[in-house]
Amino acid sequence: MAARLWLRCVFGPHLKRIHRRPDQIWPDGRLVRTGWNYQSGSLEKHTDSILGWASAMWYLSYCSSPLLVCYLYGKGYICSSKLAPLSQYVATTLLCLLGVACLRGWGRWKNAQYLEFVSVLEEAKKNHSPDNKKKLRCYNFDFSHWPADFSWTEVSNPKSSKAGVSLLKHQPRPRGAADSALRSVRALLCHVVSYLIVHSFGRRMLYPGSVGLLQKAMRPMLEQGQAKLIEEFDGQRNKLVACDGNEIDTMFVDRRRHGGSKAHTLVICCEGNAGFYEVGCMNTPLEGGYSVLGWNHPGFGGSTGVPFPQNEANAMDVVIQFAVHKLGFQLPDIVIYAWSIGGFTASWAVMSYPEIKAVVLDASFDDLLPLALKVMPESWRPLVHYTVRQYINLNVSEQLLKYQGPVLLVRRTRDEIITTTSPVDVASNRGNNLLLNLLQFRYPKIMTLEGLDVVRQWLRASTHGEEASVYSGYQVDDDWCTSVLLSYGSDADVKFPWNYGERMTIREKQQLALFLARKHMRNFETTHCTPLPASEFHLPWELY
Repeated sequence: MAARLWLRCVFGPHLKRIHRRPDQIWPDGRLVRTGWNYQSGSLEKHTDSILGWASAMWYLSYCSSPLLVCYLYGKGYICSSKLAPLSQYVATTLLCLLGVACLRGWGRWKNAQYLEFVSVLEEAKKNHSPDNKKKLRCYNFDFSHWPADFSWTEVSNPKSSKAGVSLLKHQPRPRGAADSALRSVRALLCHVVSYLIVHSFGRRMLYPGSVGLLQKAMRPMLEQGQAKLIEEFDGQRNKLVACDGNEIDTMFVDRRRHGGSKAHTLVICCEGNAGFYEVGCMNTPLEGGYSVLGWNHPGFGGSTGVPFPQNEANAMDVVIQFAVHKLGFQLPDIVIYAWSIGGFTASWAVMSYPEIKAVVLDASFDDLLPLALKVMPESWRPLVHYTVRQYINLNVSEQLLKYQGPVLLVRRTRDEIITTTSPVDVASNRGNNLLLNLLQFRYPKIMTLEGLDVVRQWLRASTHGEEASVYSGYQVDDDWCTSVLLSYGSDADVKFPWNYGERMTIREKQQLALFLARKHMRNFETTHCTPLPASEFHLPWELY
C-alpha cells in the first residue's frame, strides 16, 4: 500500500495551489474564500526545479532540432562511431532524471498536503460524483491529470463527428489545362513549402500564446488570475473533450443564483491569439454581472492540441454543447463575445447555431489574408495567399453573413494590429470591412453607392466628436429610421437580405445607412490590447 502511494507521488501532477476546502469556515463562522500556494518541502522544491529546467531544455532542443541536426552533421557527429557514445549519454541522463523524479516523489510522500490531494484526485477519478468533483476543484494542479467533465459523445445528436465539425471551404479558381503539368509541379512545391511554414513558425506567429516558453513566463500571472476567478467569483473549472480528442480547459462563473436579468444570460468568451481566460476578455462581461463561460484555445493553458481552424471550431462546438447540455442554458440565452482573432470561432458559432441570442466582436477583422500580407515580404505574396487559404483561412466575414441575429462590432480607433497601414489611419482598420460587408449583405437596397460613401465617411471619424459631426451633418432622425424599418419588418417578416429601400431618395438612404452603421458598430478610443471596460460592453441593438 505504501509503495503504491509512493508511486502516485512520483508520477502525480504538480500541485500549485489549494484554493480552499469544501465548506471550510473561519473560527468566527465565515466561509473560507481565499486560498494559499502549495508549500513544498526543500527536497521536492529542488528536484522539481531540476526537472523543470530539463523540460525547458528539451523544448528548446525540440524547436531547434533542424538547425541542431545540420550543425552536428557539418561537424561530423552524425556517424555510427559518434552516435553510440551520444546514445549512452542520453540514456545516462534519462536515468538520472528518473532518479530525480523518485526523489521528488519521496519529498511529496512526506508532505501531508500532497498526500491529501493525491487521495482526493484518486477518488475523483474512480467516482465522478458531484461531491468528489467539488473537493477536486479546491486544488490547482497540472490539468492533464484532471478527469474529464464533459465529452462531445454525451450529446445525442451532435453536429460534430470524429472528422470534426464543418467549415466553410475556400473555393479555388478553375485553371486552364494548357500547362496543367507545370502547374501541378508548382502546386505540389507550394503545398510542401506552405505546410512547412504553417507547421513551424507560421502557426506560432499567428497564435503566440501557444508557445510553451511564453506560457511558462506568464504562469504566475495565469495562476493568479485563475485563483481570482475561483476564490472571488466561485468559478468552476471543467475539462471538455472535443471530437478531435483535444481537451479544452474552461472556466464557468454562474450568476443565476444572485438573480437579475443579466445573470440568466450566458456570455461565452473567445480569446485573442495571446489571450487566456485567466487574464483575458472574460473579465469584461463578468464585471457587468453576466454569467460567463471562458475557454482556452487548443494548445493554450490547460487545453491540448494546436490552434488550427478545424481544432478551433471543434473546441467551440463542445463548449456550446457543454453550456446547453450540462450547464442548463438554452441557445437563445447565450451571447458570444470575442476579442481579436476570437472572432473566427465566434462567427463560426453563430453560423452553426443560428438560435444564439447575439454576438459581440471586439477589435476583430473580416479576413486574415490582408493582415498576413501586411507583415510578410511582397515577394512572398502568392505563397502567403496559398498558405492562408489552404491552412489558416480565418474567414470571419464570410461566416458572420450566415447569421441572422443581432451583431455588434467594437472598433478600436487607435488599433495598431488590425490596420493595414498605420494605427492612426482608422480608415484602414479591417473592422470597417467587416461592418460594410455585413450591412451590404443585410440591406443591399440601402447600401448602394450613396449609402456606402456616407458610411465610409463616418468610418473615417476617429473621435466621438468627429463621428457625431458626420451624423448630425446628414440630419439623421433615429425615430424615423426605426419606424420605417419596423414597418417593413412587420409587413414582410423576411430574413436577411432585405429588399427594402429601392424606392427611397438618396438622402433617405444615406440617413438609414448612417443609422444602421451606428447601431452595428461602437467606437472605443484606445489601442488593440487595452481591456474593454464593463461600461463599454453592450448587447447588440435589436429592431424588435
